[in-house]
Amino acid sequence: MASIGHPEIFPLVFTTKTQEIFDCRVLEDVTEENCFKLIKKEDIIQDLKTRAAISDFHPVKKVVLEYPGEELLVVFDAKFQYGQNFYLVASEEAKENLLKPPETTEEKEEKEEGEAILEVHPYKPPVHKPWVSLGSEKEVEEESVKDTVAKIKYRISRIRRKFGAPITFTDKNASHVKDSYVECTSYQDKAFSIKMLEKNVGIQMVPKVREASTQTKWTYPKNAATQYFPRELSNEEKEESLSSEKLKEFFTSVHLRMEIALQQNEIMNAFFDDWKALGEDESSSGGKPDVYLKAYQSFTDLLYLKDRTISCVCWHPTIYGIIAVSSRDQLYYEEQVNLSDKSLLQQSVILFWSFFDPIHPQLMLECPEDIYCFQFSPSDPNIIAGGCINGQVVLWDISQHEEKLQNAKTDDDAMKMTAVNTPSLMQVQDSSTEPPLVRYCTVSSIQYSHKTPVTDIYWLPDYSEDNQTGATFENRAGARVQLVTCSPDSSILFWDIPATKVLEQPSSEKMREEEIFDMPLDVPDTLNHLDLCWKPLIKINLCESDTNAEYSPVRLSLRELHYHYKTSEKVQSPNTLEVPAKESPYTETNTPSSKNLKALQNISTSFFVGTEDGEIVYFDWKMEIDSDLAKPVSQKHAQKYTIHTETINTLQRSPFFKDIVLSIGGRNFAIWKERVTTGPILQSSCSAGRYTAGQWSLTRPGVFFIGRDDGNIDIWDLLKKTYEPSHFQNISESRITFISPCIASPNQHLAVSDDLGVLHVLEICQTLNEALRNEHANVLDYFEREVKYLKYCEQEFQEYQEFRAKTELKWSWRHRGRKHE
Repeated sequence: MASIGHPEIFPLVFTTKTQEIFDCRVLEDVTEENCFKLIKKEDIIQDLKTRAAISDFHPVKKVVLEYPGEELLVVFDAKFQYGQNFYLVASEEAKENLLKPPETTEEKEEKEEGEAILEVHPYKPPVHKPWVSLGSEKEVEEESVKDTVAKIKYRISRIRRKFGAPITFTDKNASHVKDSYVECTSYQDKAFSIKMLEKNVGIQMVPKVREASTQTKWTYPKNAATQYFPRELSNEEKEESLSSEKLKEFFTSVHLRMEIALQQNEIMNAFFDDWKALGEDESSSGGKPDVYLKAYQSFTDLLYLKDRTISCVCWHPTIYGIIAVSSRDQLYYEEQVNLSDKSLLQQSVILFWSFFDPIHPQLMLECPEDIYCFQFSPSDPNIIAGGCINGQVVLWDISQHEEKLQNAKTDDDAMKMTAVNTPSLMQVQDSSTEPPLVRYCTVSSIQYSHKTPVTDIYWLPDYSEDNQTGATFENRAGARVQLVTCSPDSSILFWDIPATKVLEQPSSEKMREEEIFDMPLDVPDTLNHLDLCWKPLIKINLCESDTNAEYSPVRLSLRELHYHYKTSEKVQSPNTLEVPAKESPYTETNTPSSKNLKALQNISTSFFVGTEDGEIVYFDWKMEIDSDLAKPVSQKHAQKYTIHTETINTLQRSPFFKDIVLSIGGRNFAIWKERVTTGPILQSSCSAGRYTAGQWSLTRPGVFFIGRDDGNIDIWDLLKKTYEPSHFQNISESRITFISPCIASPNQHLAVSDDLGVLHVLEICQTLNEALRNEHANVLDYFEREVKYLKYCEQEFQEYQEFRAKTELKWSWRHRGRKHE
């Protein structure tokens, strides 16, 4: 087994187990540089006893037992010089030679030279010696090149008269060339060719060294002045320049493009008084005013708003500090239909929050499905109408809980209140931990409701109501008893709440009804007779008159829906003790016959509609009697505008101008004026992020807020800038879903909801809250100016088309005349 030529070396194979036992693991304990490992003889003998024939030392057992020393040398053979990964040294002499190799003769000589003392020789300059030729000059001469061929001479001449002649360069249009690319490529001249012979050339380079220096000249500074004067034309030159045909042609060719560019850019207002605006905008300290939205409070609920998005936010019209929110699942509507059983696991509710208890909801409204939108009735705030994602319309009556919402006070207010009919703060907190759940009192019939989610809902004015023929009559009761809803199923529905006073029935029939309909005690019987049998009064299908293509309305804006909430007294402030209870007008409303009512002729029946495809449609919902069918049929006079690229999420009229409408969708917004058919009077450029919500300011005519998908809010001020927002502020880390200003607040608050189920209440600063002097007139003047400009551009475009038509007609007649000749 000993290696040939080396009888003291025995190759071995060490397994991983053996390497771990003797601490000789490859590339860890032993490497190619440090390949030696000393192992005690006793350890090897113990391993032979323990593992017997399995031990890797079993082949050299006899060598190990006869070894005279105490330690054996094992060497890691990285290059497999002896055929295995390790080998054993079986003699002391070989072990010493490997661990301490003897020094070679060369190493000894180098060591002796290093120890010897270096002798220092003095420097001797070189001595010039005469040149002695050894035959190298002949080699250089043989390698040198000598011209043996006569050089070719060229003579280039030119005619004398062409010396100094002017040269004319012309332009070449690259578009006329193939691939729009011009290149001057090299080519081979076949007139002559040069034949090169291979030859050896020897060159010796000798660097040339020279000394050089430079001196910078420093110039002394000196004062200099110049005088210039403007170049002025004489009167004759001015008249000649103004009357030139070249100037007229230039103005004719660029004036239309210049007007379009100014309209698009909206860089500045030439009639804007900068000095006046500067004096109004500066604060009393002399600096720029602070424009901000200050965080006031935030609301969320881990049970009902977790992993849900807030779909709608409404402030209570008359009670200060009460705000209601609805939520829906973050999935799309198609996914919600597929996962309909998921709604059974989590109850959908509308939560009522109070400024005085931001932790616990004050009231909850039970919902049959997720609510997409809802509105308080302006006539009676205790009546609430909502639209579900399954297309149904729901009504609630919270008149029994109105006192609880009014008594939601802070600790300081509770101390000041009298003890009569006033609960303590602890009682309010105890009751708020488990808010009452109010069940809905009326749900529309599924068969006659929308087929897709109800995306917008409004109450009709209290001075008018519609009948089934589409005619508008006066409402003598003065209560809002009709609703209008829209949905992407291309339909707009008008709902009527009929009389709530039902005729007296016999006691036997009442007992039978009570047995069949066992209603909960907390459900008011205001509108129970409409539950699951409520049908719409009018249905309008939105479609194009030419192609009958259906629209998908998601937002609605009627001119007659422009209203403010009316209250008999002042808005309830936080310090108001009690509000006199008033009965709901719905309990006293009887539906009179339309024969005794007066038809209203001056009511506007036109409205704006925003669709899922980003279109703005101006439609007329007035119905006419068809002579053939003898039935009321809705008109199909619609005007369509394609301005937005994505779904319309906001379509709202200005609270100061009834004919001004703000539309938001995708990455831009537009401002429209009713009865202006040429298009929007103002259209923004595309923004970096998507716009998701918007709202007009209730105190400043030229200010509105826009929420984005990155959690920022853009504040637009039309009197400052119309091409970009004047300010922006980050509110949340997720998408803004809804913006709602406070109606009944003495201090302006703005409610902003996000996609994480958090409601942020912001306090509007004084700069954005108080209107500037003559701001209403200035904004109105701006809108009127834009309308005039649109009419002027339309007139110019019509004249241009007429001129172009006449020019083409003349050209065609001339062409025909030439053919006849």
